[in-house]
Amino acid sequence: MVEIQTFTTHLECSETGKHYPADQLHNLSDTGKPLLVRYDLASLREAVNKDDLAAKLEGGFWRYREFLPVRQETNVMRLGEVTTPIIPLETTSQDLNVETILVKDEGRLPTGSFKARGLALAVSMAREFDVKRIAMPTNGNAGAALAAYCSLAGIESYVFCPDDTPDVNAREIELQGAKTFLVNGLINDCGRIVGEGQEPGGWFDCSTLKEPYRIEGKKTMGIELAEQLGWTLPDVIFYPTGGGTGLIGMWKAFDELEAIGFIGSNRPKMVAVQASGCAPIVRAWEQGAEHASPWENAQTYAAGIRVPVAIGDFLILRAIRESHGFAIAVDDELIEQARTEIAHSDGLLLCPEGAATFAAYKQALKNGQVDRSDKCVLFNCATGLKYPMPQVERSLNINQEIDYNGILGH
Repeated sequence: MVEIQTFTTHLECSETGKHYPADQLHNLSDTGKPLLVRYDLASLREAVNKDDLAAKLEGGFWRYREFLPVRQETNVMRLGEVTTPIIPLETTSQDLNVETILVKDEGRLPTGSFKARGLALAVSMAREFDVKRIAMPTNGNAGAALAAYCSLAGIESYVFCPDDTPDVNAREIELQGAKTFLVNGLINDCGRIVGEGQEPGGWFDCSTLKEPYRIEGKKTMGIELAEQLGWTLPDVIFYPTGGGTGLIGMWKAFDELEAIGFIGSNRPKMVAVQASGCAPIVRAWEQGAEHASPWENAQTYAAGIRVPVAIGDFLILRAIRESHGFAIAVDDELIEQARTEIAHSDGLLLCPEGAATFAAYKQALKNGQVDRSDKCVLFNCATGLKYPMPQVERSLNINQEIDYNGILGH
């Protein structure tokens, strides 16, 4: 087998700092907190430079495999990953009279969302540890990514979704090979089923932050963003936040990039964007709390950020505060308006969660939380093609004279 040069040294409890061996299968730490992968950054700094990365022909986040924990090349699961584009919202920026707003469009990844990053790493590491069966709760896109990468890896997958998960997402998960179950509850109820079923089901629990490697996949968003911007960082990052793995992962990536000399000490303000109907992180940030209490009666049509309780709440809040960022909630009505506005003005079809970041940007601009001169990056986490779109109600009858003036009047 071909061994990849990797610099993993150990895992570390995100709360206590206790070390755990790297080459063993883990869920949470002894205190029930997420484990973080740690590296020999001094050796990584000697082994990799920016020119090496620039010279790589391979696309997508596997270009950064020296920053990742997979040791055997045969365990690297690939589905044609690409470097996701950064798209300027030129018309919208001009209309708002602001510095160009940038969208990192993660919908170009396999299975159409940024969940491919985390699940590719989680499944690759599960294969490395000879895991035969994996289960997880999902609001849609994570389940699709798990199913796809597990099918590729030859691992059984079981996925549990709230029963109001968008139908196209549930069908996608089933088609990709997972045994898919609809549950009459929210994602935390699905998570409880996964956790309680570990022993009788014989599966590995791949829930958000309950294994160490989805963070490592999501941190590649931070590395990729920095490289695309010439090894600089934007002033502000707006990130749709449910479980918060990506926000935590990017914050970790920036620390590692600084340690190996790729970037300086400047950091973007990290902004956690939630929906008004499910905003536990926003409430905790406003209250100055270290943890976010569960949100009762969570409701929002942006299903990906309908997460009433996040096990990594303290890590999300820590990143927000260390970056001098903030957490902000937006109404569903504003999310829908934002989605339509960007599609009409700049031709970019956002998912609801991605649209929430633009709604949040406009609100933060109005509140004075960001300046017009700030370079802001919004994360669109999935392709908008998976989500409901307007009905087309206009019609023409070819057996009647076409009223072209009427067409123009619509």
